[in-house]
Amino acid sequence: MSASRLRRLAPRAAGPALAVLTLALASGARAEDPAARPWDERVLTEAIDYDALASDPSLSVEALSEKGRHLFEGRFIEADGAGRPEATQAIVPTKRRRAASHMFLRLSGLDANSCQSCHAMPVSGGAGDFTANVFVSEGFESADFDTTDPQFSNERGTTHLMGAGLIELLAREMTADLRAQRHDVVTEARKSGAAVTRKLETKGVSFGEITAEPDGRVDVSKLDGIDSDLTLRPFGQKGVFGSLRQFSVNALNQHSGIQPVERFGAAWTGTNDFDGDAIADELSVGQVSALVAFQATLPAPGRKTDLPEVWSTAAARGETLFSDIGCATCHRPSLPLDSLIFQDPNPFETAGTLRPEDVATPLKLDLATLDWVKALPKDDQGRTLVPLFGDLKRHRIADAARETLGNELLSQRFVARDVFITAELWGVGNTAPYGHRGDLTTLHDVIDAHGGEATEARKAYSALGEDDRQSIIAFLRTLEIGK
Repeated sequence: MSASRLRRLAPRAAGPALAVLTLALASGARAEDPAARPWDERVLTEAIDYDALASDPSLSVEALSEKGRHLFEGRFIEADGAGRPEATQAIVPTKRRRAASHMFLRLSGLDANSCQSCHAMPVSGGAGDFTANVFVSEGFESADFDTTDPQFSNERGTTHLMGAGLIELLAREMTADLRAQRHDVVTEARKSGAAVTRKLETKGVSFGEITAEPDGRVDVSKLDGIDSDLTLRPFGQKGVFGSLRQFSVNALNQHSGIQPVERFGAAWTGTNDFDGDAIADELSVGQVSALVAFQATLPAPGRKTDLPEVWSTAAARGETLFSDIGCATCHRPSLPLDSLIFQDPNPFETAGTLRPEDVATPLKLDLATLDWVKALPKDDQGRTLVPLFGDLKRHRIADAARETLGNELLSQRFVARDVFITAELWGVGNTAPYGHRGDLTTLHDVIDAHGGEATEARKAYSALGEDDRQSIIAFLRTLEIGK
């Protein structure tokens, strides 16, 4: 078997080997051979059976990713289940209180025919132009209603998904580390009979501190940039989605009206057709896994190297200045990753999305077999250095003087309106426009819009001479998708 094959990943302890996901055609009207009618306009013609384990040892990471690419790029039609006439966009499956008057309403959805409708620049899985902006409305959070009134919606630009598998793996490791630190603090407090306070830090990123009491209570009031459950949620501009799977399940329903079985099927809602569009069991567990595999294996952005000397010189100067003025405090050039084994579902997955206990054997993808991953640098401990230019932490990024990056009308998932996760800058060189609404057209504009915790770095940037500011822009412009 070649290095790029999905492998059985044997556990260290004795017991059955961990098998990888395989694809199998299931019985039923929607499980046809796609080759039988190649002109079929439907996207969901091939069923994917999550539990058909290890039956196809020839299946490669790339082959599974291609299955996901078909789902990501395909344009869903009503025969697939597109549309949700009896369901809202809410995360928790919720029936409409009143009938939808139109299929596509933009602010409350539907607003996309496919995942690629928004994630397309400069390649499939990339970012979106201003025309691809989406809306996070009150109905999405509270499940009370769908609305077309902009006062109940936050407009968001579409971020790219390149390198997303590594981002999720980093978040998992950091979550596990922080939770282990909490366990140690609680254990120490119980043994000592006195309160114990400890700072929490993982991979060089600080998340405030906690205090544990001898009776097991934990004071989390001084946590910084993370939820009280110590779970890093690296996706979404507010940092509210913990996994590609959760992100995908939410987005499919909200934007395209496709309901995955794991949240909208009979096990949770009591019916196989929750949205009442006469299409049952619209997206299977295995199909979501293929979609996740495509996103998890998208190549990380790199650096533009075919530069004229004047650009190369300016970029080198700009990278030094970027660090000197404090930008790298949050936009950290890289974070170390211990393991490249991507498990689906995520070990920290929550209710409403497939969890490890829901399956007999979790899917495990070895990302180390991918050529673009092999090319990433290593540290002196052999860990992969993920060049994300981020810290996976939330920060207050706006203030009264600089509201452009915090012009939200509503909080999302209890995250304050002026707080956002640090934007990873890899790929920033060719994914304009910028800002949370995609309304800032240049890199200079988005830097100048920083406030809150980034105020001092922004002031330092503003105090530079024009040549030095342009050097920083020259550096950022080298961080490109496709390089």
